[in-house]
Amino acid sequence: MVLFSTMTAKRKYIEEHTADILFQAEASTLGELFEQCGMAVEESQIELKNVSQEVEKEITGENKNVEYLLFDFLDDLLFHKDADQLIFSKFKIKVDEVDDLFVMNCKAFGEKIDRGKHEQLVDVKAITMHMFEVKKEKGIWKAQVLIDI
Repeated sequence: MVLFSTMTAKRKYIEEHTADILFQAEASTLGELFEQCGMAVEESQIELKNVSQEVEKEITGENKNVEYLLFDFLDDLLFHKDADQLIFSKFKIKVDEVDDLFVMNCKAFGEKIDRGKHEQLVDVKAITMHMFEVKKEKGIWKAQVLIDI
């Protein structure tokens, strides 16, 4: 089990199988939780220490269900990897609850994948709803995500 942590947010990988990676993240805010989940997805694919932050991409979304919003965000990261060959090593994310909606605004920083510079660890094929969970317990936001590799 690998644990990554900052002062208020952290993420850890629970299980690695031949076809899946399960991770959990927690943070004091939804924005930080989304950042941790985004980092977990990206660093499962590429060694992020070699990824510069020369490209800035804005990613937005809204949904009545916070789980679906996180799912869509993580799925967007895979889209940018596959369609644009972009991998991100930093996120600035704000998630607000407006009326009945959760609204996300993200600035993602990274660069185009360069096979000579970036060591590919695995190729994430999909985010799955199996075991997917977002909840708030005792003032802390928690997520569990299973990714298909």
